[in-house]
Amino acid sequence: MAGISPRAASILCYIPTVGWIACVIVLATQRFRDNVTVRFHAFQGLYLFALWLFVQWAIHPIFASIDAHPRVDHLMEGIILGLWIFMIIKAAHEEAYSLPIIGDLAQRSAAEKH
Repeated sequence: MAGISPRAASILCYIPTVGWIACVIVLATQRFRDNVTVRFHAFQGLYLFALWLFVQWAIHPIFASIDAHPRVDHLMEGIILGLWIFMIIKAAHEEAYSLPIIGDLAQRSAAEKH
């Protein structure tokens, strides 16, 4: 990530399902260690990915056996996808938009000294 701008690094943290890789790289590199905004996006991207994993691994199996339409797990996946897209747009405009709950966690995590 040596030649990448802080804006691009922030955007990459929200790429659906694979952005977590960029998040880990951003948090591990010395280059962005002191950039609280980029670290915020990396932590928020990780927490959003963790939420997606929770839906996939815990909620989806529960609702897979229920023959209900629309399925709650699919609605949750759609909301998370929408949040990823929304956050890509916010990061592209260099806005550190804080999502409810996970945004607060991300702000605290980004503010911690390393």
